[in-house]
Amino acid sequence: MKTLKRRGTIYMKGELEVPGDKSISHRAVILGSIANGITKVENFLDSEDCMRTVEAFRSMGVSITTKGTFLEIEGKGLSGLLEPLEPLYFGNSGTTARLMIGLLAGLPFSTVVYGDVSLTNRPMDRVITPINKMGATVLGRNESSYLPLALKGGNLEGITYELPVKSAQVKSGILLAGLQAKGTTRVIEQQQTRDHTERMLKAFGANIEVSGNGIQIDASKSLLGTDVYVPGDISSAAFMLSAAAIIPGSNVTVKKVGINKTRIGFLEVLQKMGANISISNERVLSGEDIGDVQITYNQLTGVVVEGEIIPRLIDEIPIIALLATQAEGNTIIRNAEELRVKETDRIAAVVNVLRTMGANIEATDEGMIIKGKSSLKGGSVSAYQDHRIAMMIVIASLISEQDVTIDDISSISISYPRFLDDLESILKNNS
Repeated sequence: MKTLKRRGTIYMKGELEVPGDKSISHRAVILGSIANGITKVENFLDSEDCMRTVEAFRSMGVSITTKGTFLEIEGKGLSGLLEPLEPLYFGNSGTTARLMIGLLAGLPFSTVVYGDVSLTNRPMDRVITPINKMGATVLGRNESSYLPLALKGGNLEGITYELPVKSAQVKSGILLAGLQAKGTTRVIEQQQTRDHTERMLKAFGANIEVSGNGIQIDASKSLLGTDVYVPGDISSAAFMLSAAAIIPGSNVTVKKVGINKTRIGFLEVLQKMGANISISNERVLSGEDIGDVQITYNQLTGVVVEGEIIPRLIDEIPIIALLATQAEGNTIIRNAEELRVKETDRIAAVVNVLRTMGANIEATDEGMIIKGKSSLKGGSVSAYQDHRIAMMIVIASLISEQDVTIDDISSISISYPRFLDDLESILKNNS
């Protein structure tokens, strides 16, 4: 248990850099390991989740040297990976699980993979179904829908697959399998999801083509090691930007943050709500758009969040819900059923937490309805062992009228180990 004390009259001011993007960090390790030659990764997110991916490749014979947020990977190529001597443990990392399942399906050896209690309850059939169609052999409980799983890799055939879910993890798992399959593998999305895998595969020299919502890849080229700069994670920046958006007198700049168009739905929603946002120093590094995002306080208004924007802000919905409690009028979030199968049922978790704290909020099957503006009273809440719920609660405590007691904040280390220290660095007292 941790008590977050009532802060009094405060505001947020200053500049900071958030840790490297979690999605890009995972992918840099995967592609660097299966490429030929040296890959150097700068600003890697050295969090619990990303280190699961690092340890998985070390178990397959890849030399990965870490020095803080700098990694050097001695890529072995796909043919140089070794059969692991022990089952691969993915902890709580859904990204590691779904991407590695796709990769392992094409490797010419057997592997057993497992995770913690939370990951064991997250569905894997969404990636197992397409790789089975490609010829993979996967065994596991509930018709191979959940971890732990045993995979016998190799001998894959390219397929054309239309994604039934809006998931960049599933798309990426299929592309990594397709990189090892005979013929061409095509993935068709309902709506475009984050495209870090496509961008990075191209940077490593893969034979990949993107046209609208369709992506195709084949195994005709070996990947070559390259240098990767990981921009700051917009999903982590969202918590700092949100604090500034709802605390009067605030002015915060997050520098060197990723502004990939498939990831900035959160910023678009903030602007629609009336936030004062500007982006400067825009450039492209390692194939990714990057910039400095500044926000100053302004009264927000409720909005409807739905449709094509949802995949571009799915991880930010918990903090958007908190913003909505401080906005004038109603906010409606729809088409976000994917939240039901995250680290926890995030729809239920967000609603339970904010309602306990005094918000007027209700859950729907695919989202939530928030009636603003509400005063948050404080109280005792659970983070549900979910890093994004935990960080949302910490930000909520800054505007609560009373202390907030949270059961456990250790999950924050999954994506933002220095979150509390960074928050304190821009927190100012009016007294």
